[in-house]
Amino acid sequence: MEKFITSITQAIGNTPLLRLDRLREHLGYEGHIYAKLEHMNPTSSKKDRIALGMIEIAEQKGLLKPGQPVLEMTSGNTGTAVAMVCSAKGYSFICVMSKGNSVERVRMIKALGGKVVLVDQAPNAERGKVSGEDMKLVEEVAERMVAETGAFYFNQFQNHDNAASHQPAALEMWVQSRGQIQAFADFIGTGGTFMGYSRALKGLNPAIRCYAVEPHGCAHYKGEIIPGASHVIQGGGYAKDMEIVDKTYMDGYVTVTCEESAEMCQVLAKVEGIFTGFSSGANLMAAVKQLQGPERGSHFGIVINDCGLKYMSTDLFCL
Repeated sequence: MEKFITSITQAIGNTPLLRLDRLREHLGYEGHIYAKLEHMNPTSSKKDRIALGMIEIAEQKGLLKPGQPVLEMTSGNTGTAVAMVCSAKGYSFICVMSKGNSVERVRMIKALGGKVVLVDQAPNAERGKVSGEDMKLVEEVAERMVAETGAFYFNQFQNHDNAASHQPAALEMWVQSRGQIQAFADFIGTGGTFMGYSRALKGLNPAIRCYAVEPHGCAHYKGEIIPGASHVIQGGGYAKDMEIVDKTYMDGYVTVTCEESAEMCQVLAKVEGIFTGFSSGANLMAAVKQLQGPERGSHFGIVINDCGLKYMSTDLFCL
């Protein structure tokens, strides 16, 4: 190992894979869950992978030029990650996000030198619950600002380099598990993590089953939508087709309630010492459900997406 690094971006990746043995004993499911600890990246999120990967690909393609600002619409984790990479590389960054997201993310982006543009939520929206309608409003503002500023549009929702940037993490998971992964589940946000891992894992073993995780009531891919439903699982569950998702990689679907997601976050913290947020709790709940059902006895991979410190203004850890 080198004695020092010369850029914070060199600290991205090569995160540990933890087999949740204490949780297995606590909950009593059959099989093993392997958690990829992506919250151990520099900004405490898996999105550091795409921030670096997509910006460097854009540089190589000539789409991002020296001095050009970078702009992105985000629920927060991508914003903090892109702000960090832009700071390290010398780009200015504009982040457009909904007022429904947690305040910690806004403050972190600003601390990293980014400019934050907050967009009002849709009428009758609940604070802390970002809906598909909220995201449409954010997208409209982001697209208008790209035209006004001439910024490079990071565009994680439609840029297929998103999924490609997660594939190295999936390969790490495979090597770290010694090739034992038999199933994988991921909460669908942009779809980049699901697609990156699914492509990589199925490329290594086509028999691996990959499950899409969605919030109860907003399960678009499963086909279970409750009119007017909302949820608190930030970063996904937008109840619509995502541009970079190929549904042929989905071997099944798992729905998770907000309460189940929160419960798993609290259990992870108390039993395994992992402090994480809602979407990671959803991933864990999905794995537990499958291991108590059709995947009983399997070796199951999930991603720990971010750190619980980003949710202290929510009621996630109001125990």
